[in-house]
Amino acid sequence: MEYYRDGFHPGDPAVRPATAPPRSGLPDEVDVLVVGSGPAGLVAAAQLAQFPAISTAVIERRPEPLQLGQADGVACRSLEMFQAFGLAGQMIDEGAWVTEVHFWRPDPDARSQIRRADRVQDVADDLSEMPHIILNQARIHDHLRGAMAKAPTRLGVDHGWEFIGLTRDDSRSHPVEVALRGVPSGEARVIRARYVIGADGARSDVRGAIDRTLSGDRTNHAWGVMDIMPITDFPDFRFKNAVQSDGHGSLLSIPREGGHLVRLYVDLGTVTEADRGDIRSKTAEDVLAVAGRILQPYSIEAAETVWFSVYEVAQRIADGFDDAVGRAGVDPRVFITGDACHTHSAKAGQGMNVSMQDGFNLGWKLAAVLEGRADPQLLETYDAERRPIAQELIDFDKEWSEMIAAPAADPDHPERGGIDPDELAAYFTQQGRYTAGVAARYAPEHSPLTGTDAHQELATGLIVGERFHSAPVVRVGDGRPMQLGHCHTADGRWRAYLFADAGEHRMNALCEWLAAGDGSPIRRYGAGLDVDAILDVRGVLQRDLHDADASNVPPLLAPRAGRLGLTDHHKAFVPGAGDIYAMRGIDRERGALVLVRPDQYIAQVLPLEATEELVAFFERAFFRPVATGRPAS
Repeated sequence: MEYYRDGFHPGDPAVRPATAPPRSGLPDEVDVLVVGSGPAGLVAAAQLAQFPAISTAVIERRPEPLQLGQADGVACRSLEMFQAFGLAGQMIDEGAWVTEVHFWRPDPDARSQIRRADRVQDVADDLSEMPHIILNQARIHDHLRGAMAKAPTRLGVDHGWEFIGLTRDDSRSHPVEVALRGVPSGEARVIRARYVIGADGARSDVRGAIDRTLSGDRTNHAWGVMDIMPITDFPDFRFKNAVQSDGHGSLLSIPREGGHLVRLYVDLGTVTEADRGDIRSKTAEDVLAVAGRILQPYSIEAAETVWFSVYEVAQRIADGFDDAVGRAGVDPRVFITGDACHTHSAKAGQGMNVSMQDGFNLGWKLAAVLEGRADPQLLETYDAERRPIAQELIDFDKEWSEMIAAPAADPDHPERGGIDPDELAAYFTQQGRYTAGVAARYAPEHSPLTGTDAHQELATGLIVGERFHSAPVVRVGDGRPMQLGHCHTADGRWRAYLFADAGEHRMNALCEWLAAGDGSPIRRYGAGLDVDAILDVRGVLQRDLHDADASNVPPLLAPRAGRLGLTDHHKAFVPGAGDIYAMRGIDRERGALVLVRPDQYIAQVLPLEATEELVAFFERAFFRPVATGRPAS
């Protein structure tokens, strides 16, 4: 963690100096109003909170923060994102690690009982530097609120306010007027905003206010979900388990944080209109009894039931993620995120994770536009990028949910259908990148923020459009081993990772051009600012650590910056354990330039000498020179 760049301040260094006194009550006008304090809304708010010049308010209908239940799986990709907010370490320490998935099937010698059929590593080696953990959604909210509270704006959540409706008048500086009602006071309030984010869940009122609709299917299959402290002789509850029984349904178990808590997803079977009411009225005791039948010969009882619910699986997606899609002549002002624009089952463990990526994608773009660093057209890429990702999630979720719910195949009765547990385990292994959250890719046909793969051979393991896949390096300035991707903080800046060519001639020339050359994006878009204010350049040298120091690296990799003009010793690296050049397929002779967006996705891979292509990319990526920029109106 780097701090004190602009001067020393006492206390927790993660608490950045406040830029204004704390406000009391809701303001009349804000730049961004976030409706709902779920994961998607809080990630967007935590991102916006980092920018002192941007005013944000978050409203929540509930009278207090979430305490129990709901989602719990934190994928590797989400922890990579949380690292950018400085939260990953705390979450990893607190969460339960998912190391293996165990698959159970009916015992061929006694099909009324189950036996363990397979063990599969949950996260493949070098898929991510982060583990897959389980942590209650309420605690995830707490961590994000903590990041907001430590940000310069000291952003909090205003509870007890219900969204009633909105109107839009583009002739005003704050075009969106939002009507609110106090809960339970009934007090009427109006807030005017430049932009609104609807993060208010599957029954989103914001979605309805902008005439967006969800379409898709309900699977007519019910599951009971419960968090319990079990008393059991089942041996594997500290692992993730997929259990198929003979005639009693399926069960998915997840180890929860703390070492004792377990979440059970219990198959309650097909739902018809005739029995929907009966299934929805099932109690925790009813569902636990079903779990007991599935787990035979093992027994289970609940010493304590912490949370319980019954739900039906539904997979739906909105026809647009903002108020402008498909409506000619309209710029987006109101956005929907998370469950407000896509719903799915919990079986893939991706709902909350994909929702948080919605918030991360949108947050940095709003900040760039509001600070005058980008044209408002940038905001059109939110729907263009995130809607295809949501559709991919739904397609995967349908297939995986059907497989989990399918009965175990009986080799003596193939006419009964079902799925073989070996097939289930093989499918899980095959889809490992997806369940880890690292398979998402922004395609160039969907977004101008993704370049072509014309130079992909220079870094075959850093795929254009996918998230930046970190690897170990050693920092030249202090000899510290670290992950290169952890240079990336949630501060709205783009990153350029320069992997040096064999003689460093190309890299040195690029550094000189970036620092002082005509057309350099640093000079064009950040004139008068710190050299790394818009584009943070980091370099990896093909040297031994002891052959490099601040005196013999390009000046751009040891710049003077910040209010005090201090030298930054954090920008030059050499390969660490495993050799990043080998791990990520980087051309040792030619090197590579890897351009990474503020949300950690790779925008372009280029030769180190491709300055014209770099200029062309920035020109089409909606950048605006800060000197002439103005906030969107």
